[in-house]
Amino acid sequence: MRGILLLTTLTIFAYGISIQLTKAQNTLPSLHIQKAKGKIILDGALNEADWESAEVAGDFMQYFPYDTSLANSQTEIRITYDDEFLYMGAKMYNQVKDRKYVTPSLRRDYRGEANDGITLILDPFQDKTNSFQFGVNPFGVQREGLIANGGSGGGQNLSLSWDNKWYTKAVQYEGYWIAELAIPFKTIRFKENSQKWNMNFYRIDSENGERSSWARIPRNFSLITLAFNREVVFDKPLKKPGANISLIPFVAAAYEHDQEEGLSPAKSADFGGDAKIGIGPSLNLDLTFNPDFSQVEVDDQVTNLDRFEIFYPEKRQFFLENADLFADFGTQNLRPFFSRRIGVTRDESTGQNLQNKIHAGARLSGKINNNWRVGLLDMLAAKDDALGLPSTNYSVASFQRKLFTRSNVGMIFVNKDPTGPLQAADGSDSIRTYNRVLGIDYNLASADNKWNGKFFAHRTFSNEGLNDAFALSSEIEYNSLRWEISGRLQSIGANYDPETGFARRNGYNRASQSIWYNFYPNSTIVNRHGPGFDTDNIWNGTYGATDRDINLMYRIQFKNTSMFNMRLRHDYVFLYFSFDPTNTGGIELPESSEYGYYSVIANYDSDARKKLFYSLNTRSGGYFNGTRVNLDSEIGYRIQPYGIISLVTNINRLRLPYPYNDADLLLIGPKFDVTLSKSFFLTTYFQYNNQIDNINVNARLQWRFKPVSDIFLVYTENYLPETFYSRNRSLIFKATYWLNL
Repeated sequence: MRGILLLTTLTIFAYGISIQLTKAQNTLPSLHIQKAKGKIILDGALNEADWESAEVAGDFMQYFPYDTSLANSQTEIRITYDDEFLYMGAKMYNQVKDRKYVTPSLRRDYRGEANDGITLILDPFQDKTNSFQFGVNPFGVQREGLIANGGSGGGQNLSLSWDNKWYTKAVQYEGYWIAELAIPFKTIRFKENSQKWNMNFYRIDSENGERSSWARIPRNFSLITLAFNREVVFDKPLKKPGANISLIPFVAAAYEHDQEEGLSPAKSADFGGDAKIGIGPSLNLDLTFNPDFSQVEVDDQVTNLDRFEIFYPEKRQFFLENADLFADFGTQNLRPFFSRRIGVTRDESTGQNLQNKIHAGARLSGKINNNWRVGLLDMLAAKDDALGLPSTNYSVASFQRKLFTRSNVGMIFVNKDPTGPLQAADGSDSIRTYNRVLGIDYNLASADNKWNGKFFAHRTFSNEGLNDAFALSSEIEYNSLRWEISGRLQSIGANYDPETGFARRNGYNRASQSIWYNFYPNSTIVNRHGPGFDTDNIWNGTYGATDRDINLMYRIQFKNTSMFNMRLRHDYVFLYFSFDPTNTGGIELPESSEYGYYSVIANYDSDARKKLFYSLNTRSGGYFNGTRVNLDSEIGYRIQPYGIISLVTNINRLRLPYPYNDADLLLIGPKFDVTLSKSFFLTTYFQYNNQIDNINVNARLQWRFKPVSDIFLVYTENYLPETFYSRNRSLIFKATYWLNL
């Protein structure tokens, strides 16, 4: 299998290289940017002389519902700059003069179709792979983010958790609205003396269901893809913006009471902080001392019907800038490095995150030059006897080299090493056990974005010196207007174990493929629709086939932005270890038993621009040796612009033959997200999960008293549902301040 996989990988690698050699020609004229002669005032008026003389980026092309004509609601963009700031002035015209704009709330970092807004994409190195994103809506709400992997994967390659300090003003007028943005050059990583960048601008016009962009983007690609960004030319080479140092100290106080463990109430106070230091114009050094992540939003709980670990995303700010240099090696469910292994663990009885104290850490990331990127990380986590964790040092080193137009090759080394002897079960000291990963990844992205792929080889190392500790994978995707085709081959050794990474299982081979065909009808209702087929096969040398699913699919995208998907699925599972399919502690299905069953899966996402919107998902049919009826729903109501009330419900009715457990599993989560202003937010989240017999309450009050400076008050409590007996509770106060030196 390894030889076949390697041959396939090399063949596709060579084919990918040949694709790269045909570069897309950009024949569109550049936008020329003049330095401002006067002072730019952010007042939403665009009445300064520098705006009047600036070149206009106009003639926006429609992206949705069509991509072959100019946008119906046009936009004009002007760019200028001075020694400190890059400025953008945008004027968004409307087809209807008396216009009511759409926003879910006044909370920063909005996303999705249920918004009006204008977004700027900056690619200072013109690599069409990584970029900054800054946006604003008609109510003056800001969003900023980082785009990785060329944006080809859509929203999964856009992180809006990254925060930085910049300024904006938006004003609504009859027939149009205006936004002005001022972005400090210190916020943007770029090469000193550069004169040419890539940019794009895109707009969401919710009332008309239209999305448009300055650079035309084919509608079969993501709107944030960087392959089609256009060039802008500054009138003078850009100079280094001066010292770029930010200090972010915090103070925190906490009250905690764990009644379930019979502990007395505990009070504590703490302090620490982060520093962000610009190393040259393109590298950033992040330092942290005694970090605290207590203000991070709780994870959404899930009903766990899986045999393997569930992946939860990283939300902590320290790990997010240039996160792809660390987190994007490998592929989904197979990562050599997963930052949530550092400083956080999970109480599976309550679904609550538990912090493992980190003493300090450092993180260097960014561009060395146009072709090279680097990521270095080192963190020291404290010993935690309650969690059974020794004091451990975590180190990561990664390097990435650009190839051809948009592709790259990268290497990563991950080291997990306890700092002292461990305690064996008999109380004696045992040897120090290390865990390391060495890997190489090739990321393919063709100039025209039609071909994307990933090929990697990783190996883990430990004291035991075990063989079969490898991970090999190759995957390729082709995307045209009509066809979406992808395939994947993997071989994972039985002893592959990245302890600071994420690998749901090991000891298997995998082959999967997917194909979709798209129709584009001349319809006022349907935008596109089409059938699909995919299959996923997993096997190993010991048991043969262990998992297989085959799917016949159909999907419809409507012009009002709603979506419908349906599939007929056949599953085959061979259990090579015993397993209770309800995960409720019942009698387990025996090892070496096998099951085949059919199910129907469907989901519908409504028009999110409406005040009342919803998503419905269902799965009904066989389930191992029984049946499963499932309904997942999320219903929300927008009280514009002050917030959203939503309700998430997950229902599973499992019926298995005697003597195995039946189960009626319910997870319900009402959420109240209130934004009293653009700087004052209250989120209250209730989660009842009868699978873990727990009610969780999390209330999070945030006051952004200055840009990127916050005061948080976070209350969390877990109850037993039958008696409402409090299992544990905590109240946390935290204040952070962003200081630029």
